[in-house]
Amino acid sequence: MPSWKSEKHASHSFWMQFIEALVVFSLCAKICGCSDVDELMSTYPLIDGHNDLALQLRIRHNNYLSQVDLRNLSKVSTDISRFKAGHVQTQMFAVYVLCGAQQKDAVRLTLEQIDVVRRMCTEYQEFELVTSVQELKDSKDKGKIACLISIEGGHSIDSSLPALRMFYQLGVRSMGLTHSCNTPWAESSSTFYPVYKRENNSLTSFGKVVVEEMNRLGMIVDLSHTSWNTSFAVLSHSKAPVIFSHSSSYSICNHSRNVPDNLLLELKKNQGLIMVNLHNTFVSCRDEANISHVADHFDYIKKLIGAESIGIGGDYEGATSFPHGLEDVSKYPALIQELLRRNWTENELAGVLRHNFLRVFEQVERVRDKLSSNLPSEVQIPFEEAHNPCRLVLRRPDPKSLPSDQSSGAEGGLPGLLILATALVLSRIFLIE
Repeated sequence: MPSWKSEKHASHSFWMQFIEALVVFSLCAKICGCSDVDELMSTYPLIDGHNDLALQLRIRHNNYLSQVDLRNLSKVSTDISRFKAGHVQTQMFAVYVLCGAQQKDAVRLTLEQIDVVRRMCTEYQEFELVTSVQELKDSKDKGKIACLISIEGGHSIDSSLPALRMFYQLGVRSMGLTHSCNTPWAESSSTFYPVYKRENNSLTSFGKVVVEEMNRLGMIVDLSHTSWNTSFAVLSHSKAPVIFSHSSSYSICNHSRNVPDNLLLELKKNQGLIMVNLHNTFVSCRDEANISHVADHFDYIKKLIGAESIGIGGDYEGATSFPHGLEDVSKYPALIQELLRRNWTENELAGVLRHNFLRVFEQVERVRDKLSSNLPSEVQIPFEEAHNPCRLVLRRPDPKSLPSDQSSGAEGGLPGLLILATALVLSRIFLIE
């Protein structure tokens, strides 16, 4: 039988533990201002910087939206039900085509990917396609999941400013200057594709014009996937804040896709944003990772440049492996819970979840408004810089260079005549003009 003294000691110990727990709860409540993660994320629902669902729709379903239900999708990490569970209120959907399409049909493929994003965000009532900060804010009030369109890789515009402007007209509000291949005017962080290699010219004169035109349009410049030299060049040239839509800290994980400290410091001066990527390889530099590894990136970047410079860009559907506990878009509350455990405040988390991106987008639109009197740029990339075998030189055909119908056999006579007739028609058109 326990003695009266031991019972008294046990009772005292219980009440001391209860008081300690109450104090911890009170401190947490003071830090957060919300009773739990769901309340916090309901108040400040997430704006996610990068998701490749459109790519998976192409790979798995050939963009046949009629054959899938976006409310419940298997074999992927993203669908409407999981967006809601993860408190994702705005998603930047990546429009991505493989680098192998550069010099070929990248523009057509990009148009098809824009089409599938526009369709999925207009054919499902839970979604709403938005193209401005105000529309994004309004979508939250209407209980909608806002869709922003971002091109992933400057090869999608085929070095054409008119193509860039037309993509803007279709709703594109962000573009990554490169993916895993160089463009004729910007350099990638990857060396996988041996194309458009240059020495000491990571952002060409035409590349600077692309940045200027994006500033004029009000299109967010995305530096994820660009080389560090290209990123530095853009940061010194852009009039508007830029983003890394899905990158992490190089000091925590020394992967070339991550951002080193000196570049992060320049990003802070630019008032831009790094949206932390959750892919295992970028988080832990290994095939395995956990939520703590991800939170380490948040802590480190916060200490270096402040929480106001941080967002979240999950990279679901683009990357292949994610940390334990963050396997799909429904799991974002687990990450916020870990940051709360590490004493992040409500104000800091409100910024990470939402307000920091809104600030950047608003500033991009303010720069656009200041440049509204500027006419669209008519700069064209020098032909020798693009050196694209599929790039047509627009000039009158020389009949002497065309094959003679007399040299053609019986089978080739008709094609020869057609070519000659076409040349004559084109010559007449050019003479008229």
